[in-house]
Amino acid sequence: MEPPRGISSKIFEPLKIGNGKIELKHRVVLAPLTRNRCVSLSEDTPSSINRIWYPDELVSLYYAQRATKGGLLISEGIAPNLEGNGMPGVPGLFHSSHISGWRKVTEAVHAKGGCIYAQLWHAGRVTIEPFSGMPSVAPSAIPLDAATRRTPPGYSGPVQYRDYPPVELSKDHIKRTISDYCKAAQMAMEAGFDGVEIHGGNGYLPEQFLSSNINQRTDEYGGSPQKRCQFVIELMQGLAQTIGGENCAIRLSPFGLFNQTFGEQRIETWSFLCEKLKKTIPNLSYISLIEPRYEQIHSYNEKDTVIRAWGLNPSTINLKFLREIMGDTPFFSAGGWDDTNCWGVLETGECDALVMGRYFLSNPDLVERLRLGKSLMKYDRATFYGPMKDRHIGYTDYPIWEEQELTEGKLEVLEGVEVSAEP
Repeated sequence: MEPPRGISSKIFEPLKIGNGKIELKHRVVLAPLTRNRCVSLSEDTPSSINRIWYPDELVSLYYAQRATKGGLLISEGIAPNLEGNGMPGVPGLFHSSHISGWRKVTEAVHAKGGCIYAQLWHAGRVTIEPFSGMPSVAPSAIPLDAATRRTPPGYSGPVQYRDYPPVELSKDHIKRTISDYCKAAQMAMEAGFDGVEIHGGNGYLPEQFLSSNINQRTDEYGGSPQKRCQFVIELMQGLAQTIGGENCAIRLSPFGLFNQTFGEQRIETWSFLCEKLKKTIPNLSYISLIEPRYEQIHSYNEKDTVIRAWGLNPSTINLKFLREIMGDTPFFSAGGWDDTNCWGVLETGECDALVMGRYFLSNPDLVERLRLGKSLMKYDRATFYGPMKDRHIGYTDYPIWEEQELTEGKLEVLEGVEVSAEP
């Protein structure tokens, strides 16, 4: 039996998040997507490299294009402090320019009837001094064994992470980091965001604490699945006390390998984490999970090999165990969803909303295309990330379906015209 499509799908049924304070009109969510399109606060000089980037009118247009009445957008990753990122074009929430810049974005989204959450993203050991101008930090002083994907400012090419090993966070530094997150969350709400999502996956700082191969601590923040969860628990509790649990959410990748998160005890660790979050922040706005089958860098064969090494069966792992733990907390699913595989998923009850990324880039009217059964435009991977001279390319220049069909119709007419050889 074919699953319902278009307006008949559960995708287009309302969903309440934020402990009931927000009612979404549909269940297609814009994924948090790094775009490196923000503008620099100052010009680089031989003696000073700009490290602060903020959103402007073009960034506002990008989000407004993808906003819909009753739709939810999650922002790109936003650094809660300079130490947490520093890559060119990546915005933050720790400087006055950030509040005014993000307010333009939130006002544009709200004008379309949409909602937007700020994703707070601390990269930990995945950012290094050539980017941030500061030593990187991590739960333990274990560097990535890889080259950077981008060339740092002032360098002639990518550099090796191992040449810039992270500093192990002291307990005082952990408290300062959580405080920075909380200040950024306050700034996000001041800038008009409807809530805050913590990036707790993809090998960034929170997941570095959760991963046994990165977190080698023997104090209360490491040594067992329960202790490795302590940083994330304290972080989420601090945020809930600062802006209210109903305004807080978290994104997790329980079976991800990105950024060399090869830690074991996946079921035990993420089960305990979700149990504690559900108990201590029962009004959590939502939880967003990346599907086990999805992987950004490694092939499926490579991932299957790692999963088997954990004593798990790659063909049977899923997120149902966390769905049961979270109960009535809205449960989002991310990882490769598109117009071919999204139908019938919500009807199973395994999740409440679908988080889509790449096809939301190339189809600013993705929700309408799904509603009407229109084909999706393919994305251009080469323009995913800036900085670039023409910032709008691959950013705000993708057409809506009416414009696309009109252009394609004109091309068909031109191809059918016989060109005369006479002058």
